[in-house]
Amino acid sequence: MSARPHKKRATRRVLIGAAVLSTTGALIAAIPATAGETQSAAPVPGRYQDVQLLSFNDLHGNLEPPAGSSGRVTHVHEDGTTETINAGGVEYLATHLREARKGSTYSITAAAGDMVGASPLISGLFHDEPTIEALNGLDLDVTSVGNHEFDEGAKELARLQNGGCHPEDGCYDDSEKFGGANFPFLAANVTDEQTGKPILKPYWVWKKNGVKVGFIGVTLEGTPDIVSAEGVKGLKFGDEVETINKYAKVLQKQGVKSIVALIHEGGAPASAAYNYDCDSPGPGDGISGPIVDIAKNITPQVDALVTGHTHQAYACTIDDPAGNPRTVTSAASFGRLYTDTTLTYDRWTGDIARTAVKSANHVVTRDVAKAPDMTDLINRWKALAAPVASRPIGYIAGEISNSGTESPLGDMIADAQLAHAKSLDAETDLALMNPGGIRAPLTYAASGSEGDGVVTYGEAYTVQPFANTVNLVDLTGDQLITALQQQVSGSNEAAPKILQVSSGLTYTLDLTKTGAARVVTDSVKLNGAAIDPAATYRVAMNSFLAGGGDGFAELGKGTNVLVGGDDLAAFESYLTANSSAGTPYPVPAADRITVVK
Repeated sequence: MSARPHKKRATRRVLIGAAVLSTTGALIAAIPATAGETQSAAPVPGRYQDVQLLSFNDLHGNLEPPAGSSGRVTHVHEDGTTETINAGGVEYLATHLREARKGSTYSITAAAGDMVGASPLISGLFHDEPTIEALNGLDLDVTSVGNHEFDEGAKELARLQNGGCHPEDGCYDDSEKFGGANFPFLAANVTDEQTGKPILKPYWVWKKNGVKVGFIGVTLEGTPDIVSAEGVKGLKFGDEVETINKYAKVLQKQGVKSIVALIHEGGAPASAAYNYDCDSPGPGDGISGPIVDIAKNITPQVDALVTGHTHQAYACTIDDPAGNPRTVTSAASFGRLYTDTTLTYDRWTGDIARTAVKSANHVVTRDVAKAPDMTDLINRWKALAAPVASRPIGYIAGEISNSGTESPLGDMIADAQLAHAKSLDAETDLALMNPGGIRAPLTYAASGSEGDGVVTYGEAYTVQPFANTVNLVDLTGDQLITALQQQVSGSNEAAPKILQVSSGLTYTLDLTKTGAARVVTDSVKLNGAAIDPAATYRVAMNSFLAGGGDGFAELGKGTNVLVGGDDLAAFESYLTANSSAGTPYPVPAADRITVVK
């Protein structure tokens, strides 16, 4: 598969209008005047030209302002106090980006993947066509792919790039066929297993008035571990560093010396505040995670890294292999932030003057005017989705959060899957849920006209948008304990993925220890009885986990597999059966895992 050329609309925008640069000492070219006329001289560009790079990542189809904690960011003041700010929504993101571009003749907008996938119903119900339309309207120039771009497979990703109606659901707009993205998806390290060639463009070059900036896009090498096997079938995911270094040489040979890498992999700063100075010295400061090693090994030919995946906010510098600081940024997720980076381009060398790079994250506040075109887009798709989205499915007594080592919503979903599994096999013992599959909280406040405490199908869809099935497998007690240990060891040691557990399963997680030892083996109990390593347990989980996803290889070894129903349908059925307007579902206590810190 190959990506189509960059569409004319975006190209025209970046080519129209030569900037008049007022630089001290700039040369002025004299233009001859005809008899009887006086012509003004046209300025010649000076040596240095500031290029604005606006970037964001992990939008995940959040067209409307995300709810609950997913729609807030934390600001830290100089005195150390913090403030929570409501943020996000493409109506506001469009306004902020358009305002930021004013006065910046040389401006590029780029993204670092997961623009689509795991989306709320308004986008996910329509295979994310609404999000592509919104990104076109935001004048996005280029993005890397993320792992979620592969949720529906490479063919569907190609359709989002190139346009055309969905092969099963057809066209949603009778008047116009879906046109696809006006910007390229870059997938330098994603190749066809048979041909060895990238499935989409590996790089793209922005050009204007002699200024050239190249973009190389990659997703994390571990994508197959966190995406369903069907979504990445026939694809190979290469090493991020090796791929970027390879294409940096290609760009250099083409005369493109200013290079930005769009990497769907990230890190974790020491503070959750979006404006935390992660270059501040001191123990416990800075940034950690996979992006650190990646950044330290990417060739110095690359001038800046725009990253994502971890949903964290940072604008840091990490030394390149030559020991020189290089900007590394991430704008959290869900359109709550955008990053504004100034790249100073040297016309004499064609490269970025790295010592002059400046970068900062900015909040997509909701106190600005909404962009009318985005409002119209949202209203159009909401009208199509309304019959499905607005249907009430249950009631809750308060906000049910998806945050924390063990979250109240994680407990609720695990219990729902256990109930579904028991309806298929009464001998089912327990259920496990991956935390990354819980995409949003259940908010108590009404999102529309349904009333406070009412859960609509659209809200539930936003929580679980992946269309997994609930599968039943047999595991030995020893395998179950190994799976729990895989939460905090192996590929998950640096960033633990704590499985959410159904009622009756309890254990202690000792975070003062390291690796697998964090799971206190003797504490693992089911309904008060210690887990018997030799016994067989019937365990429910979604199909993603049953395939060994998220680094849980042991869960992929289950036997006697029974494929159940859709996980969202199971959740809906459980909530409907266990709540009413008079007796809403109580907020779970989240007390099944004892955490020692």
